[in-house]
Amino acid sequence: MPYTNEEGGLLNNFAREPKIYQAEPPTQGQKRTYLLLGIVATVLVGGLILVAFFVSKSS
Repeated sequence: MPYTNEEGGLLNNFAREPKIYQAEPPTQGQKRTYLLLGIVATVLVGGLILVAFFVSKSS
């Protein structure tokens, strides 16, 4: 476990903070991929709801 030294020689065993970086905006290709995945997820969830509805009606 990494320790840090404070003034006066005391040891501090708190976790070190990660380096901060600025996020980059998504590219056009990434935006297109996110849109496609969102559409596929919506169709999948809608299909599951329809299957559940028709199965419950047939019983």
